[in-house]
Amino acid sequence: MTIIKRLKPISMALAVIYANGVYAESSNLLDDASLSLGGMVVSGENIGPLTSRNLSTSVDVLSQDRIEDQNVNYTWQLFDQMPGVMLTQYGMGNESGKISFRGFNGEGEINAVKLLIDGVPSNQNSGNMPYLELLTPLEIESIEVVRGTNDPRYGLHNIAGNADILTQQGGNYNKARASYGSFDTRHVQFVSGIENNGFSQNYAVSYLDSNRYRDHSDIEKSTFSGKWFYTPESGRAQIGFIARHGQADAEEAGYLTRFEARDDPEQSRPHNAPDGGDRSMNQFSAHLDVDLSDNLFWNTKAYLNQLDEYRYVTFAAGGNHNERITQEDHKGALSTLTWRPDVSWAHEFALMGGLSAEFQDNESRRYIVDDFRNRTSQTRDQKFDFDIYGGFVQAIYKPTEKLKLVPAYRVDTVRGSLNDAGVHRDINDYGNISQPKFSAVYSLTDRYAVYGNWGKTFQVASGAASYQKNVFSDDLDASINEGWEIGLKFTPTDWLNGRVAFWEQVASGEFKTKLGDANNDSENIGKTERRGVDIQFNAQATEKLGLWFAAAFQDSEILKAGSDKLGSKGNEIDHVPNYLIDAGIDYQANPKLKLSSWVSAQDDYYLTVDNDTRKFGQYVLVNASASYALTDKVKLAMELKNVFDRDYEYVWLNTESMHSPGDGRAVYGSVQVDF
Repeated sequence: MTIIKRLKPISMALAVIYANGVYAESSNLLDDASLSLGGMVVSGENIGPLTSRNLSTSVDVLSQDRIEDQNVNYTWQLFDQMPGVMLTQYGMGNESGKISFRGFNGEGEINAVKLLIDGVPSNQNSGNMPYLELLTPLEIESIEVVRGTNDPRYGLHNIAGNADILTQQGGNYNKARASYGSFDTRHVQFVSGIENNGFSQNYAVSYLDSNRYRDHSDIEKSTFSGKWFYTPESGRAQIGFIARHGQADAEEAGYLTRFEARDDPEQSRPHNAPDGGDRSMNQFSAHLDVDLSDNLFWNTKAYLNQLDEYRYVTFAAGGNHNERITQEDHKGALSTLTWRPDVSWAHEFALMGGLSAEFQDNESRRYIVDDFRNRTSQTRDQKFDFDIYGGFVQAIYKPTEKLKLVPAYRVDTVRGSLNDAGVHRDINDYGNISQPKFSAVYSLTDRYAVYGNWGKTFQVASGAASYQKNVFSDDLDASINEGWEIGLKFTPTDWLNGRVAFWEQVASGEFKTKLGDANNDSENIGKTERRGVDIQFNAQATEKLGLWFAAAFQDSEILKAGSDKLGSKGNEIDHVPNYLIDAGIDYQANPKLKLSSWVSAQDDYYLTVDNDTRKFGQYVLVNASASYALTDKVKLAMELKNVFDRDYEYVWLNTESMHSPGDGRAVYGSVQVDF
């Protein structure tokens, strides 16, 4: 199968091209909502299933050349350059951090981002994203982020939007990359593609071992993935299977008091000596894509996600040592049918419908242990089923050449039961959760387009909080998030493109998980509002010089206090900074040498919705990198992180503020060989 065939809609692969080696963008502002950092995804003809680029919202793509050279211990750190994305950096072993956006924080209380890997749903029950660590940078082809409430393709966890990690498929290649750097960090990656007579194989293997910045924070992890796809001679169908496995063993340095973090940020206190954990994950998926006719396309995926984790954690001196066991098996399937008829009454018309189902078997057990990890008592013993069914329909209608309308409607429903230490509890009857959506985009000229969207998404509680406390309990309602966005996308010249967007999202009755609660319960914080302004642009200033900038200005407010937080009306939501800024510069000094530098900045935040603490979390970090093509097949690279050795940290509130200092200045070198 050739690269041209892989551009057919049945394929998950993306073809990436570059303008002057830095930035390019689609000229079709009406049909492609995405902005790309590092490259351009070719839009081509409007055929096949509808994709995120057909949505009139904020869609951002990070391309392969921005991904494969990064030196990271965790895959979520690759989102550092994504516009509007907040990184919450715990730095606690396998619980290292997560991503969030649109005014939602990364505390783990509300996980508002739907994660997909090659289109496969990949959140755990809580919405957290451990399956990100099944991936290694060298195998990733692109990262695609959709922000907003108007994407009907996904239901559960798709509160503020979704992120899809697309890996390489097809081709003939072999690449190896070895890196070494600060904190005795060693990272080896190997990827291979084999394609012949319609059958493609793709493999990725990685191993990382690092002592990391703080004492008692060593991590060792490995991943493996294999992709096998077959396309018959006709090119009208494709069948495939993907298998991924990841294993990680990590120590946890623990949290420090404010004084301890200022005095010696690299230390780990004696009470954290038993802390750490083991995590094992599997993901298997089967894919079938068929062009039923020239204008009818069917896509189906079935998957199994498995998580097995043992974690030992102590949050403060004098506190209990905890053993936490999480075991989850999630089975699911998604199927969509897209119809693109030829009609005389519209410039374009397409109709897409889809069904999805996920069946979860989850276990959560917790124990109090001594200094030697011996169990002394049990504090949680929960087994619960959580099943969710959904369906959607979406249309694209162009009444004129310049106007595109996208109405959509989605419905989800939830089933399940909980066994809590031998006590049976039924899931809350959330009913049918309706989510109407609508988008429109109008091309003012070939270089300017305005768009608007409105839609509803939903939140249901995770863990035991989604089940009735007793037979007399009233069923909880799902929290409905209603959001809108108005934006302008522009390409005033061939060397400049960007987007300005205003957005708002209101939750009818937000609830969040009580972190550390023995009962795995949640609390109601009430009606909330999040709103903001996003500003993005990419500029090819000269043939050699490229610039990019992204700023998200946002605020949050509790409009009506919930029953559990009566005094919080008018307060800000905790851990939500008022701005996130990313900016960078790329300089192609000569055909072999490329220099880059980028800045990440974040505002500070309150630690609770009571807003009764001082603010923490503000930082400005500068990074730099250089790559040199020694030959056509050998590339050397160096990356300097936190160039000015600035202090930054993640902070949360226990009985006092608890601090996890971020990494100091670090340098990494690597060599990549293509063969």
